[in-house]
Amino acid sequence: MTPLWVVGDVHGAYDSLRALLLTAGLIDAEGDWHGGPSHLVFLGDYLDRGPRGLDVIRLVRHLEGQAPGAGGRVTALIGNHEVMFLAAQQFRARDPGDSLGFLDYWRSNGGQDTDAAQVQITDLDWIRARPALAHANGWLLMHADSPFYRRLGRDMDAVNRSVRSLLHNEDPKVWSSFLNHFADRFAFTFNDAPAVAGNLLSTYGGTHLVHGHTPVYVLHDELMLDTDMDDPQPITYADGLCVAMDSGMAYRDGAGFIARLDDQGVAEIVSLGGDLGDF
Repeated sequence: MTPLWVVGDVHGAYDSLRALLLTAGLIDAEGDWHGGPSHLVFLGDYLDRGPRGLDVIRLVRHLEGQAPGAGGRVTALIGNHEVMFLAAQQFRARDPGDSLGFLDYWRSNGGQDTDAAQVQITDLDWIRARPALAHANGWLLMHADSPFYRRLGRDMDAVNRSVRSLLHNEDPKVWSSFLNHFADRFAFTFNDAPAVAGNLLSTYGGTHLVHGHTPVYVLHDELMLDTDMDDPQPITYADGLCVAMDSGMAYRDGAGFIARLDDQGVAEIVSLGGDLGDF
């Protein structure tokens, strides 16, 4: 089975991401692909909060182009922060006073004006082309811990087509609705969580799902888990159907984790440790 490595939300923590990929043997010291036939998946939210979101995106794009030459693969999903960023950039020219609120919403959620100043058309085109859902080794890969994807389509391809269409739409109401639904979280923490997760897996395929979006230390408290979170780890929950992968690396001092998944769950964790900041 092809090694499957998964990265949760990066949020501009470029140095931490590079350190994690280097430690896992997926890149070399120059930042080039070194993962051979591995499949590396990013679950979205490359931008905002941290200072180097555009550098994160360009590293992902660089690896995406290099990996196939070594028999590997990089899959990069879209997160809700990419949608915030696109909305802020798309509507700021036609709405200089921000009466629609997209610019303020993006900035209030950690939007970095340095990213806006540096972004190029090729970056925007790449973001708009990101899928919302993907499959790998029996896993359903998604950003948000939410069933909102079912609003977008009855199968994975339909969801991804819907998202691509939404990201080219000119109607601010469409963007606002999409952003509101994409912000949902905690769907797999309630009493019916296994059924909710199971329905998503039945609809879109896969035996387990992995998501980012909600930092694991926030999810840890929501689930009232009695475990030590000084060095956060992926959380497996909802009767083992779900794995949460947002390490909160943008909120922590030079830290984070990535994980290798097999058909049973989390097989290996690479962590840099570090102290938690405020969410």
